[in-house]
Amino acid sequence: MPKKAEQPISFETSLQQLEQIVTRLESGDLPLEEALNEFERGVQLAKTGQKTLQQAEQRVQILLSDDKDAALSPFTPDAE
Repeated sequence: MPKKAEQPISFETSLQQLEQIVTRLESGDLPLEEALNEFERGVQLAKTGQKTLQQAEQRVQILLSDDKDAALSPFTPDAE
């Protein structure tokens, strides 16, 4: 039977899971095999998160590409 494709998790959920993995690994209480599995999952989450951030940056650059002189500046929700 074909395996269902997993739904992609949100960036925020991925970051939360990565933080939990780091906490468990730093505790030093995991058996070696479980620690390796957690580390592998953490690497996957980090790569996925990096890809998501790169895609977001590309989208921002595309949106700003109409104005070649537009400078990138930090986003502040209160700025209008």
